[in-house]
Amino acid sequence: VQLQACGGGLVQAGGSLRLSCAASGRTFSSYSMGWFRQAPGKERGFVAAISWSGGSTSYADFVKGRFTISRDNAKNTVYLQMNSLKPEDTAVYYCAADARARMPENPTNWGQGTQVTVSS
Repeated sequence: VQLQACGGGLVQAGGSLRLSCAASGRTFSSYSMGWFRQAPGKERGFVAAISWSGGSTSYADFVKGRFTISRDNAKNTVYLQMNSLKPEDTAVYYCAADARARMPENPTNWGQGTQVTVSS
């Protein structure tokens, strides 16, 4: 599966952005999908994941209550709604796909990153 992320940009603290990730291929609905991020000088880390059906989601503690992951299997797209953004959310955000039921720390398929910058 090939992934194409978009929706990043510059936003003020407290604002919102919605990231989208479009996937190619007919088997999108069989993949767990996730979002990861990498801030300057830091390693890439997990943000959120959603099961193939959309029935199960998981979040990193630092985004719980602020970010929401969702997917539309008819459109082969996964979303990350980000609210109440903080300057520390500034990072390159990557979408990922994996055939395993639970999103691993190092998924098989990666999209290109999209930059999110939150100004104070």
